[in-house]
Amino acid sequence: MRLYAGSSEEFIADNVHNRIADKLRTAYFQSYRREASRSEVNSWRNSLAAVSMLFQHAGFRQHGVLLEYELPMTSKRLDCLITGLDGQRGQQAAIIELKQWEKCLAGDVERVVTFVAGANRDVLHPSVQVGQYMSYLADYQPAFYEDPAPIGLRACAYLHNYLPEPRDDLFASQYGSYLADCPVFTADDVAGLTSFLRETLVKGDDQQALRRILSGKFRPSKKLLDHVGSVLDGRPEYVLLDEQLVAFERVMATAHKGFDQRQKAAIIVRGGPGTGKSVIALNLLAALSREGLNAHYVTGSRAFTQTLRQIVGPRAKVQIKYFNNYTQADFNEVDVLICDESHRIRETSNNRFTKAAERSDRLQIDELLSAGKVLVFFVDDRQVVRPGEIGSATVIKEAATAHGAALHDYQLEAQFRCLGSTGFVNWIENTLGIERTANVLWNKNEAFDFQIMDSPEQLEAAVQEKAAAGNTARLAAGFCWPWSKPKPDGTLVDDVVIGDFQRPWNARSDAGHLSPEVPKESLWAYDPRGVHQVGCIYTAQGFEFDYIGVIFGPDLVYRSGKGWVGQPACSHDTVVKRSRERFVDLVKNVYRVLLSRALKGCYVYFMDKDTEVFFRSRMEEAIPDWE
Repeated sequence: MRLYAGSSEEFIADNVHNRIADKLRTAYFQSYRREASRSEVNSWRNSLAAVSMLFQHAGFRQHGVLLEYELPMTSKRLDCLITGLDGQRGQQAAIIELKQWEKCLAGDVERVVTFVAGANRDVLHPSVQVGQYMSYLADYQPAFYEDPAPIGLRACAYLHNYLPEPRDDLFASQYGSYLADCPVFTADDVAGLTSFLRETLVKGDDQQALRRILSGKFRPSKKLLDHVGSVLDGRPEYVLLDEQLVAFERVMATAHKGFDQRQKAAIIVRGGPGTGKSVIALNLLAALSREGLNAHYVTGSRAFTQTLRQIVGPRAKVQIKYFNNYTQADFNEVDVLICDESHRIRETSNNRFTKAAERSDRLQIDELLSAGKVLVFFVDDRQVVRPGEIGSATVIKEAATAHGAALHDYQLEAQFRCLGSTGFVNWIENTLGIERTANVLWNKNEAFDFQIMDSPEQLEAAVQEKAAAGNTARLAAGFCWPWSKPKPDGTLVDDVVIGDFQRPWNARSDAGHLSPEVPKESLWAYDPRGVHQVGCIYTAQGFEFDYIGVIFGPDLVYRSGKGWVGQPACSHDTVVKRSRERFVDLVKNVYRVLLSRALKGCYVYFMDKDTEVFFRSRMEEAIPDWE
């Protein structure tokens, strides 16, 4: 989808006569059925006037111009793309990313700090951003990768209001490699930008390359799919073992069979914590991608998705998406949709940021079932921790049947977390009153290291000791404290307070600028700096660590004669608190998830002592080896 396409002459004329912004505004409404914001219209008017003068200065004639070109299944649109011929008469295109910035400060390796949406925020350096757009087109738009003569592609950024100071952070050495690939031009370097464009696009081609781009249907290239497979294959943590391998092969065979048939196929894979659902899902992504199938790995977890994207790198992340990315997808657009943590599928894809005019009543499960030819759902009904999450196996089955899909149902049993101790997970479920199991008592002789600590300081010390020894270890807690925005300097507020113990939550998703010692919320579980903050259910779910320390808060307590009692007044999870009739069950699921994150050991501090006494009553004393 694009909002404008035409010749360079038409584009210049539309700017000269002050009608370019109105044309884009009209096209925006026709495409999205809502009005463009005033700020966006003003941005078009100001930025495109600067581009028009640039094209006039460059003497462009008979070139193709594409504005606001949407990258499918993303929220991104290219600002401007111009096409023509290079010096060897080959078809060529150049992306121009437009910014109205006036200044910025250096951030991490890929980011800068600039004033956006009323606050200083960490955003991608313009060279990094436009480089990602270029990679996306090169991997997904057939015009740029199909033989025998793919269109050449270059990219740059134009900050037409930016007047750099000497040694400006925008051009800091840490961004050198990105600037070399995708240069940035500022308000005082029109001559440099003109030279770059003239060198890239020697002459026009009467819009032939533009028409070729517009007629192409987005689909991943074989090189991209090979890359996705090789990245995941090279990671030892994704090796399949025992029952995981059996389940993987069964799902692969079913996926192949379903793909070869006209009927949709839906495969449900059930399994509790530590049964290897995510490992199987990622191996499916790798294997199917190597075979040239357009496979997407999708979840509802921001933290897990962003961490996985960080692991696979900017190129492979194109295949890793969210459940709500398929609102505009075509029917059977994706060969295989691998839906991990399907219990987190929500009723609709609307969220708190969705404007009223953009809201839809269409069920999210229907969007997924429409977009995928073959769908694989990995689900654990007892990991639902928010009232809006409806992706149970029953709901998935009913929706798949309504879509006429052939159904297949598999159950995973073997435990690969908690040192393979199925007994620990069963004991947690029994103790929390989630399900009656045979594991009423926890035997301290088990290899898995479970300990109850006497203080939060002791709990944190144990976690820090394991981390210092080279293990992955994190401290997490029930959502029993407020979650503040960072201080003006980017450091975090010590929200988690228990007596003299004071620690910050991990950063919020809307944190803005963060100090160097604080990782983004979505990378808390992956970044080593995360060991210094307390994670909550929304940043810990979906991950596993060698050791986990859990603060069991007063939102769920055990009372003799009453059993488990929910205390909403002690919770700061506003969404869960509003679901009073489900509050106890949802919070039980929260602690079940937190307590089952570890491979080697779980340490717990109970704020409520009656609850601690109850847990201790469900533990056997260690029996000496010599008895």
